[in-house]
Amino acid sequence: MTTNKKECETKKFRKYNIQLEQIQRIHYQDPKVNELIKNNQPVLITNSSLVKSACEKWNTDFFEKYLGKINHTVYLSNDHNFKYFDEKKVLSETNPKGVEFTPKTRRLDMEMSEFIKKVKEWKSGDERLYLQHTLNATMGNAIVADYVKFDWRFAGEIRQKNNWGELTSNVLFISMEGNVTPCHYDEQQNLFAQIQGYKRCILFPPNQFECLYPHPVYHPHDRQSMVDFDKPDYSKYPKFKDVKGCETVIGPGDVLYIPIYWWHHVESSMEGGPTITVNFWYKGSPTTIEYPLKDYQKVSIMRNVEKMLLEVLQDPKEVGPLLRKMVDGRYTNP
Repeated sequence: MTTNKKECETKKFRKYNIQLEQIQRIHYQDPKVNELIKNNQPVLITNSSLVKSACEKWNTDFFEKYLGKINHTVYLSNDHNFKYFDEKKVLSETNPKGVEFTPKTRRLDMEMSEFIKKVKEWKSGDERLYLQHTLNATMGNAIVADYVKFDWRFAGEIRQKNNWGELTSNVLFISMEGNVTPCHYDEQQNLFAQIQGYKRCILFPPNQFECLYPHPVYHPHDRQSMVDFDKPDYSKYPKFKDVKGCETVIGPGDVLYIPIYWWHHVESSMEGGPTITVNFWYKGSPTTIEYPLKDYQKVSIMRNVEKMLLEVLQDPKEVGPLLRKMVDGRYTNP
């Protein structure tokens, strides 16, 4: 199964005041797919069989039947935004160097049957739910049987042609209608495969870093934008007015390549029921320095500089002022 452009345009998503182009939708056998991947450019890959075995079976009824009594990781939120946070960076008795932080989401272990029941019975004012769980052998024979039938040859060819590292994980995402994973970037290559329902994916290249105002590396929301896309504060984040990105709607059978260090803002359609997605995370290529440096390599350098300063200074509050002292009047006005 694959999604055509007309179907995509009929789905209901939020509206943002952002300059966006359409991501190219290309048949998996077209050589241009790999040209784009090789150049770290996003592409919507159509008609592949990567997750065909799952598209034919996986829905909430199937999961309730075969996974009903198994615990899974479920996040809950009072609104539609599910912003990831790193628990290791939160202040606690065991982490005195962490940040005082109150997350807007909470995590629970929940049986699949309970999760599905809550989703079906959800009403306005209730907490929203989002299941995110790593696919592995503990998921049961029925899931494993379909998992091994994924088109691993197709995924392996992409990995080999582009010299990616090993597959680190496959994560199953089951989302309520209208849920949003706010804008962030990952430090891995990502094949984002849709199984049920529709998602809108907005992507920004690494060179839009300063327009998206990422949290500092020490913050629990590291790798995520501080800008609220629903109500952007242009007085606080003025460069966000100039941000430029691209978008696509991904449907059953589609696979979106999200390049390493590319920002992505992902939302489930506000109609049509729960969405089901599986992603394939791969380590990036072994580091080779070639000049001029690529934009994502520059982002990696900036992250490492922040981490180094934090390690030396021992106080997050000193990192920003020191960086400003280094630059002010020296590089801004040469």
